[in-house]
Amino acid sequence: MVNRPGPMATGPLVRTRRRVPAPGPGELLIRVDVCGVCRTDLHLAEGDLPPRRPQTTPGHEAVGRVLALGPEARTAGFAEGDRVGVAWLAGTCGRCAYCTAGRENLCPASTYTGWDRDGGFARHLVADARYVYALPEGRLSDAELAPLLCAGIIGYRALERAELPPGGRLGIYGFGASGHLTAQLALARGATVHVLTRSEQARRLALDLGATSARDAYAAPPEPLDAALLFAPVGDLVPVALAALDRGGTLAVAGIHLTDIPVLNYERHLFQERTLRSVTANTRADGRAFLAEVADLPSPLRVQVVRYPFEAADRALADVAADRVTGVAVLDIGGA
Repeated sequence: MVNRPGPMATGPLVRTRRRVPAPGPGELLIRVDVCGVCRTDLHLAEGDLPPRRPQTTPGHEAVGRVLALGPEARTAGFAEGDRVGVAWLAGTCGRCAYCTAGRENLCPASTYTGWDRDGGFARHLVADARYVYALPEGRLSDAELAPLLCAGIIGYRALERAELPPGGRLGIYGFGASGHLTAQLALARGATVHVLTRSEQARRLALDLGATSARDAYAAPPEPLDAALLFAPVGDLVPVALAALDRGGTLAVAGIHLTDIPVLNYERHLFQERTLRSVTANTRADGRAFLAEVADLPSPLRVQVVRYPFEAADRALADVAADRVTGVAVLDIGGA
């Protein structure tokens, strides 16, 4: 759990024992086998995102098995033993103008796994069955599936928000968990992908996955971009990415936290109908559409996983903070 938010050097994560929770009406009790480590978990641990409740267990890329169903949970179509995933979006009101318009990610009453309710850095968790994803057996391992539940889904939504035309030129700024998954999705759709990131190791991975070019984060791509995605939480890169867009291009900023954006020059960064968009969480429809598209790909996604034992959760977050993880950090919860 997060005891006192602060820099990773201060030890904000504390391992503790709690009773196995009981599922309430419409809820599932899930045995967690693995959980991805997201940069949002880091923001919560370090206090960039203020805690919404004390001593919350982080983690919102949890893969495991259904152990028990609360009353009325069977109506969601799950049974004991099912392989399932628990993601960031944990609940919405279902009644507001955003929910009824298919934009539940903007619901003012939305709640989140690992922020409003305990998440997957634990052996067991309870989740609302309506917000749990059924995961198919085979093709991808638990560890490979876990990052899809946030890094993959948010990358999918960012790609949709960027409105990349068929066969278009896409720039990806930051090439961690979301970046390396979204690049493969865009390539499968026929895009030309240019990666801009400060990590030399990540640039090598980008080229290995099929990117046309891989350069430093502040370098210019070799050609104008039809769309760009910003995954790095660095506001300084916003004008850099906007300047790299062709006329009519769109930049989608995919992070939940971003450092301050410098002053923009209208003519250089926004004129000629360049568009700047944010990405806020995702809808369940996004998640289902993304997982279905992944399942239909001719070849499985190559998910670059760096595994950590459960007791090394603080080290995993520290490595994410220091950009020492190429791909995705994943905790092995099963042996805990």
